[in-house]
Amino acid sequence: MKRRQALKNIGLGAGIFIVGPSTLGLLQSCKNEPEYDWQPTFLSASHGFALKKILDIILPSTDTPGASDLNIAQFIDSYMDQVADENRRMRFERSAGAFSRAFKAEYDKDQEEGKPEDFENLIKKYLKATPAEKEEYAKRNTETQDAQKQEPEIQLDPDAGSYAYLTTVRDMGIWAWKNSEEVGENVLWYDPIPGEYIPCGPVSELGGGKAMSL
Repeated sequence: MKRRQALKNIGLGAGIFIVGPSTLGLLQSCKNEPEYDWQPTFLSASHGFALKKILDIILPSTDTPGASDLNIAQFIDSYMDQVADENRRMRFERSAGAFSRAFKAEYDKDQEEGKPEDFENLIKKYLKATPAEKEEYAKRNTETQDAQKQEPEIQLDPDAGSYAYLTTVRDMGIWAWKNSEEVGENVLWYDPIPGEYIPCGPVSELGGGKAMSL
């Protein structure tokens, strides 16, 4: 229950992810793919490995399905490959590269050699940064983006890019988790045939306090 409440609270602060029916269909199709033989189509193999490790930490398998159970890494990779516009694709790929460089600088090894605790420490470093640190990351990110308009080959600042990357992965991961068929029907309050509007009623009769599955 604590984990479900935490996900609910995080979701309220996550960036709004506006999608259409085709994206929901993509989410479901990724869930049906075998997890063991997945090869990224948009990201490199190294970035795909890191994406899975990051999502397994943000959305672990506990009393509810985790990211690996729902193939959320596959969904994010496919979304960037098939749905996202060119600007979003470019920013995601560059921020993934920035995270890879930050990982190398932190541990003196490539991210595909990383252990779960390595990724967990970097996630804490950036997503649990102080407000002042987050403001500085955002500032450096904007400065780098402005520079890229003049010199497209300029790389993102590793810290600013890592913060942007992990924020995007967290937001997309939570959206995919909450909108998956498995979670919608078995974790959230699911009513395939909604009834009358009840503005005020006992929680025990209105999903037991769970968020309603759309």
